[in-house]
Parts: sequence; structure tokens; C-alpha cells
Amino acid sequence: MRACESGDIVSCSDEALFEVIKAVMVREKLTGLTIQLLDSDEYVLRTITSKRRSEKQQDRFTDRQEAVIRALEKVLAHCEKEGIQLVGFSDELVAIPAHMDDGSGFSAAAVDIDTSGIYRGADSRQGIPKI
Repeated sequence: MRACESGDIVSCSDEALFEVIKAVMVREKLTGLTIQLLDSDEYVLRTITSKRRSEKQQDRFTDRQEAVIRALEKVLAHCEKEGIQLVGFSDELVAIPAHMDDGSGFSAAAVDIDTSGIYRGADSRQGIPKI
């Protein structure tokens, strides 16, 4: 793998070997390489291309940020599954058991969510007119 150059494609048909190659790529920080797992007819089952993490991406989220967003979406799906409603206010987010949510967002059962200061309701942002 170390002898490979950026743009090279490595193909294998053994899933265990594919996982080993993937681990080596990560451990050795080999960038620009593609590995493919092929089936017996040589169709691609899985493919992974290594790339550098860009610290400054101006027009989109970084890969790590996108992973965090996907994790947040999974957590929200769990909230729905467990019957938890989230209600956003101008400066806070609260959780309410779905069966107790009358639509007002106010309930004795409401629990403030610690958002570590990252949650801001749309009307709490400066420069946005309140309707």
C-alpha cells in the first residue's frame, strides 16, 4: 500500500483483506487511494477512496461535521421512536413526552435540553426581523 501513488485503485475479492487494507490506509494516512471489494463476477460491492481532511472548506461542511449531523439525525429518530417531542423557543430547546404535548410547547413535564450554546431559535438571530 505504501508503494501506491495517489489515484491508484487496489481491488480485492476477500472482505477480511479489504478491511485490513482500509485500516492500513487510515493508520498510515495514505491519501488519494481507492480500494474496491469485488464479488466473484468482479462487480464492485464496496469502494472507499481516502482523502485528506480539509481544515478549511468554505462552501460546505467538513466530513467530520457531516458525520456529526448524521449522528444528530439518528438521535432525533430515536427521540421520535421513544415518544419525545422537541420544541424550540427563541433561546432554548425543550423535550416533552409526545403524549403530553398539546401543541403549545408548554408542559409541566417539559425538560430543558443542554445544547451547549449551539442552539439558537430563528427569531433570536440578529438582523432577522420578528414577525
